[in-house]
Amino acid sequence: MLLIYTHKITPRFTFTMKQMFTRILGIDVRFCTEVEDFIKHSGPKITYTKQPLQNEFFVRSNDLLFEQGVNDLEITPADWEGVPCFFKAGERSNLPFDIFSASFFLLSRYEEYLPHVKDEHGRFPPKDSLAYRHKFLKLPVVDIWAYKLLDKLKDRFPDLEAKSKNYRYTSVIDVTTSHSFAHRGLFRSVAGLFYDLATLKFRRVVQRVQVWFDSRKDPYDNFSHLIDLHKRYKVNSMFFFQFASYSTYDKNVSTNNNKFRFLIKSIADYSKVALAASYSSFNDLELLKKEKKKLTGVINRSIDSARMRYNRVDIPHTYRNLMDAEFSYDYSMGYTHEIGFRAGTCTPFYFYDIPLEIQQPIQISPFAIHDYAFLNHKSKAEIVQIIDVLYQRIKDVEGQFITVFSNELLGGSHKVDWQDLYTTVLKNYNV
Repeated sequence: MLLIYTHKITPRFTFTMKQMFTRILGIDVRFCTEVEDFIKHSGPKITYTKQPLQNEFFVRSNDLLFEQGVNDLEITPADWEGVPCFFKAGERSNLPFDIFSASFFLLSRYEEYLPHVKDEHGRFPPKDSLAYRHKFLKLPVVDIWAYKLLDKLKDRFPDLEAKSKNYRYTSVIDVTTSHSFAHRGLFRSVAGLFYDLATLKFRRVVQRVQVWFDSRKDPYDNFSHLIDLHKRYKVNSMFFFQFASYSTYDKNVSTNNNKFRFLIKSIADYSKVALAASYSSFNDLELLKKEKKKLTGVINRSIDSARMRYNRVDIPHTYRNLMDAEFSYDYSMGYTHEIGFRAGTCTPFYFYDIPLEIQQPIQISPFAIHDYAFLNHKSKAEIVQIIDVLYQRIKDVEGQFITVFSNELLGGSHKVDWQDLYTTVLKNYNV
């Protein structure tokens, strides 16, 4: 057990220390504010405050974990043995940076509370993030910092016990449009046909007609193949189905379609099924609850996980809505068109609500890769090379590698054979 002395135990302090030590490093930790208790402790211990007490392991604290609310911080990342870090701690500190404050900044998504211009879908732009601007978005820096700290603690305390984690891979399949042509109703099908003719998309016209007359399988209907792949490679998978009414950005098959309902039920026999929340439910809590209830009724079991359409996360409101709708897990923390670690980590963490200064009971599982980030890449080899680097960085810190692939891209016609790429991902990175 590791004892940490600090001058004030705050919710931010507790949140950060438990994430760093308990969830990432597997170290039992206890906190104290009494000098006498700290001095009497004979086991591993560190001081996290402005001044060391004796000759103990000391990390000089920034003020961030002891503040409330949001302030406009000036942050200048610097190099720490080849890894970017920030919040310099000074010469007397055993660490050159206050990695705890830096981790809280990233995990809480502090910068997303600061003034910024959202994109067309109301999202925080990745290019405005500190990690993107300083070129460490592709590094799970919070986990890397934690393991660097562990190395230094073990030098000082060789008997310190840390329970090792196991690397895990999870495949998320995003199903916001289950079928391209089939099961879409007479009016939508005819309208789609005339639109394809008007825009001279004759290949789609042929495909559409072939699917209608059962001479060809719908290109997006690749679910049996995906299930077979997951069985073959023993993959932990999750299918997020959109179960919403038709709208500008929500164009799935009708929720009343029996074949669509049967598809979801059949998938639930082999994999976890969760909710891909609709675009329309982003700011509509009652609609979000309704979608969850209807999907729950299809699979006849509780649904505890959600993903937001287009990864639309508006902090803190999105997570408050998900909690109000009684979701326990979120899989939206990442960028659609940029690979990497939006919250600086590859370890699931709980949402910290800065306006309320409290850790909320919803766990965030950050994804590292969304298939749409690779749309402009021309070859499978180029993409695999990029994934290899991320995989190794996650494996080094025994993290969780989550990828998001959509059945649309897996069934579409593009420069890259997406099904072949996906098979390679399952084969190479599920170990």
